[in-house]
Amino acid sequence: MLLSPTDIANSVARGLRSRARADEAEQVVYGFDAHDELELHPVIRKALAEDGFGAWAEQTYPSEEGGPRRSEGRRCDLVVTPDGHPVRDTQLKGTLFDTADAVDPDQAFWLEIKTVAQFEPGGPFRRYSAEMFTAVVQDVKKLWDDALIRHAGLLLVLFTASRDVADHDLATWHRRCLQRGFPVGAPSVRGFEIINRIGNGWCAAAVFSVRG
Repeated sequence: MLLSPTDIANSVARGLRSRARADEAEQVVYGFDAHDELELHPVIRKALAEDGFGAWAEQTYPSEEGGPRRSEGRRCDLVVTPDGHPVRDTQLKGTLFDTADAVDPDQAFWLEIKTVAQFEPGGPFRRYSAEMFTAVVQDVKKLWDDALIRHAGLLLVLFTASRDVADHDLATWHRRCLQRGFPVGAPSVRGFEIINRIGNGWCAAAVFSVRG
């Protein structure tokens, strides 16, 4: 079974909603929208695992697995597989050390993750536009450049003042990518309201497919 952006968006949004409810129950000063991007990675992995997917962090890009120093190759934030199966190490395929139920890299879903917030604890995030149109696009390029990846996507977790802002900014980002020739599909988006503590009142989880 091949995974789709919709499958991933549904799981991630459910996990983030659960985190939002936990913040509310704990009456935290700052919610999860004020956290560093890497602090949300475990929340995303847990949500996918709870829905029965394999969620494997920091996997070496397939085209770099054969390098002399595998630990130095570029790594993808998350590789998602069906039914919790591990990702196959292609250098072990067909050997005694191969894992029988492993999923080949070209059948897994390679996912880069980026979180961007319109507001941070000190006020408006001044590099909001730069993050959206520079840093996020770099992740798209990494996925696109690896010819051995067939199924890939960008997960953009966006915190904004309102749903209207999120919808507008996601549409604008997608349009700019197409104008620049990047093979980015229309997103699967799931969103929900969050308590406005620092200026962000909406959380959107958008998964854009990146075609190889």
